[in-house]
Amino acid sequence: MTELRANVLPAVVWSVASLLVAVGDALAARFAACTVRGELSGFTRAASGHCYFTLKDADGGSASVRCVMFRRASTLLDFDPRDGQLVELRGRVALYEPRGELQLIAEAMRPAGAGALYEQFLRLKEKLTAAGLFEAHRKRALPVFPRTVGIVTSPAAAALHDVLSCLARRAPHVRIVIYPSVVQGGDASDSLVRALAMAGRRMEVDVLIVCRGGGSLEDLWAFNDERVVRAIVASPLPVVCGVGHETDVTLADLAADLRAPTPTGAAELVAPLRDELVNQISTHASRLKRALVHRMNTAQQKIDRLAASLARPAERVSREHLRLSHIARQLPRCAAAALGEQREGLRRSARALRHGAAMLHARMNHREQQLATRLRALDPMQVVARGYALVHTGAGELVVEPAQIIEGDDLRLTLARGEATARIGPVRRK
Repeated sequence: MTELRANVLPAVVWSVASLLVAVGDALAARFAACTVRGELSGFTRAASGHCYFTLKDADGGSASVRCVMFRRASTLLDFDPRDGQLVELRGRVALYEPRGELQLIAEAMRPAGAGALYEQFLRLKEKLTAAGLFEAHRKRALPVFPRTVGIVTSPAAAALHDVLSCLARRAPHVRIVIYPSVVQGGDASDSLVRALAMAGRRMEVDVLIVCRGGGSLEDLWAFNDERVVRAIVASPLPVVCGVGHETDVTLADLAADLRAPTPTGAAELVAPLRDELVNQISTHASRLKRALVHRMNTAQQKIDRLAASLARPAERVSREHLRLSHIARQLPRCAAAALGEQREGLRRSARALRHGAAMLHARMNHREQQLATRLRALDPMQVVARGYALVHTGAGELVVEPAQIIEGDDLRLTLARGEATARIGPVRRK
């Protein structure tokens, strides 16, 4: 009997649900209001407005607790929470009964710092920026119509399925080459570098997509590794990086030739929509056809006009004959008219010549008369005719002053109607 009593179970037997309710009540009573400091990880905002995330120890430890902030409290946030950010939460500890998990229900949140991992991200970003790895001038343009697309990701990743589905829908003619790589965990960085190097050696694709789905800052940390960033920069192929969600930004995104908000977005950027290309080709083909038809019609019209002019050569010859006959009839009249004009011109020239000669002769006569009059006015005989005489010495010099003569000289006098001689008596000089 004693042994049987020892094996008898206690009087109170808990069901799982009642046990969880009791533990939840105990936690609620003990931790009804508490403030916790930690680093955000895996922060997401659901369509309902509720926010879900994990709060980790800021000192790099492994301790973490799941948290939820309901829509009413999340609408009061005055900043945008991000992974790696150091925050202080005010809330209460509760038990999520469906899974028996401990969770922290946040009622308020405020920034408390950048967080250790995020600070490491900022330091590395500053270093690589100073090295010029993110400069826009070194980024390459993507091929407009790629024939082969390479994908660096995990074969088991949901992101690969999204990319393949998008490429199959948009450009089923594009060939796909997958370069398998681990995208999360301690081996992810080395695996990504090896996959990028393999794609660069083979040179079998036109463009490379590096992608993975969303996650916390820790989950995406391999894409912030300096070796991965430098491998993307050194790749001889254009690289499109689509890591995480639209709000996730990694250093690999900044180093890539083009950043996509999501893996699906990377596929959309790489491969143009086939239907749009077909429509463009159809449009260009229609325009080309219309242009060719128009040009052919124009050429045919020109040929028709030339053919019409060549089809009746006799009519063309007849028209030319009529034109030449008309010219021949007009030629004598035109020649006579031209000859008459020439004759009239010669007559006018002759009259002008005669008139000019007469005028010149009259001017010359008038000039001659003027000169004769002046000459007569200067003739000394005209003076002599008025009762004067010209006196010459015996040597024939004209006497104009008393110094030329002396007493006793014989002079010759020229008078109006003859000559006479005279002898000089006494000479008086003034």
